[in-house]
Amino acid sequence: MNTMTHAPNSLISSDRVEGTNVYNGEGEKLGSVDCVMLDKAKGNVAYAVMSFGGFLGLGEKRHPLPWQTLNYDEGKEGYVVNMTKEELKSAPTLDVNEYDRLADRTYGASVFSYYGQTPYWTPIA
Repeated sequence: MNTMTHAPNSLISSDRVEGTNVYNGEGEKLGSVDCVMLDKAKGNVAYAVMSFGGFLGLGEKRHPLPWQTLNYDEGKEGYVVNMTKEELKSAPTLDVNEYDRLADRTYGASVFSYYGQTPYWTPIA
């Protein structure tokens, strides 16, 4: 018998994450989650790729955010990241056809470094 319990609504399917708004600490909408990137070998959520700016998909930038930088806010029904719009403008970006670039550990390490995070693939000592 499994006695493990979860907090109510602690799990969500990836299709419900996609399209969810992302805000900064001041409550400004920064963008929305375009997709979630999973490490299929390790079973970790690695990134949320956030779309930012543009109009009707034109001029939109996509930012890979290390998953641990997002905090879900039930009141906003969205994710909150600790950054300003100005910080986001200089953050690492991807084109829509470059998502495979996230498999490159050198590029991935630069993304995690920008956000002051340890890459998920780094062993914890």
